[in-house]
Amino acid sequence: QVQLVESGGGLVQAGGSLRLLCAASGSISSINGMGWYRQAPGKQRELVAVITSGGITNYSDSVKGRFTISRDNAKNTVYLQMNTLKPEDTAVYYCYAAIMLGYVEADYWGQGTQVTVSS
Repeated sequence: QVQLVESGGGLVQAGGSLRLLCAASGSISSINGMGWYRQAPGKQRELVAVITSGGITNYSDSVKGRFTISRDNAKNTVYLQMNTLKPEDTAVYYCYAAIMLGYVEADYWGQGTQVTVSS
């Protein structure tokens, strides 16, 4: 059974920083794409950032230049460094991973971690 466990959320003032971490565990052959999505109250879940196994990254325009996604393939872990946080970044942040289980790829999600940015 595969699990994604997130940590690092919390309450921070505008302009501050937080670092999210998501570790995948279980019977994993390899992990393709990993990423972070977020969902604010009353809004749809949206892409924040994704990273391929080779390190190619993509960011939403709203976080470009402020957030940095990275991963440690040896540890099956993805990180999201969030700087210059704004109140509009407040949301539940979800980790995502496309995981190979043998020859089959399956999508997995973390349980979510709350990020609250006060003005």
